Amino acid sequence: MEALVKKDMLIGDVIQKYPSSVEVLMAAGVQCVGCQGASHESIEQGFKSHGMSDTEIENVVTDLNKMAAADSENADKAITVTEKAAAKLKGILKAEGKPNAGLRVDIVQGGCSGSSYALELTEDAGDALVLEEHGVKIFINKQDKDLIKGSTIDYRDDLQEAGFRITNPNNKGCGCGKSFS
Repeated sequence: MEALVKKDMLIGDVIQKYPSSVEVLMAAGVQCVGCQGASHESIEQGFKSHGMSDTEIENVVTDLNKMAAADSENADKAITVTEKAAAKLKGILKAEGKPNAGLRVDIVQGGCSGSSYALELTEDAGDALVLEEHGVKIFINKQDKDLIKGSTIDYRDDLQEAGFRITNPNNKGCGCGKSFS
């Protein structure tokens, strides 16, 4: 089987096509997944600038391909929730005293990438689609399903930002992304 991710691919292109690759890149010490360098540096160039050896680069590319294969399998799902995001959401729901609630994700038109997201904790799904992953419920408006299809909800907590982050491969704008806390 041909590799989905190659070391000569631009970091930004890999992230756009395979949103879960952010986890692999950050675990490998490449924290600048949202910086401008991601739009013009290949994986190999970016990793070399971080002092990685050829062997280390090959190992990360192997991990990226495993993640890309999983993302490809999930492409038909409306949304994927990372384990980290699910754990954080469970903690928030417990602290709020709403163990049966879920996270409503609404698409709001506008912004440089074409849309942004409104997130709300709620127990009322209304007529929304109810998806469950890693023990959490996600509510999505039925009319938004095709707009959010293939997206990933993650939770970041680092020096740059803390909050839920939705990576949507359907947004073709500037690619700056949007985080929510």
